Amino acid sequence: MPFTEEECSYLQGHAIGRLATVSADGEPDISPVSYRIHEGHVCIGGLDTLRSIKYRNVRATGKVAFVVDDSDADDRRGPRGLKVHGHADVISGPGGAPEIRIHPDDVWSWGLNRIDEPFEDDETYVQEMSIIEDVGCHPV
Repeated sequence: MPFTEEECSYLQGHAIGRLATVSADGEPDISPVSYRIHEGHVCIGGLDTLRSIKYRNVRATGKVAFVVDDSDADDRRGPRGLKVHGHADVISGPGGAPEIRIHPDDVWSWGLNRIDEPFEDDETYVQEMSIIEDVGCHPV
């Protein structure tokens, strides 16, 4: 499933995404990753890829999800993002380094058409943002 022009532009304008994988035992893992888009695939490299949990999980199950998102609340444009569900394999990337390559099965994106347009009802957005209660973080 190829990305739309709008989705490609959004992905190319960001440097970090989050890759979720699943182990052979069904344990989820999520990692912040750098990425590149190549021929309709999300390609993820990194330091010591062959020793990473994400690499082991991709080799074990191939099940992945990938997300890039942001929120420009200062400009009241609201949340934007893109999510991919798919399967992955490991390939030899540029220079022969191993890369995880995601084959998108499903792609969802939201708010990308609002890049230069604020929400129509800015007050509603601000009210929704202010409802969030600070519950704090308490060490166990």
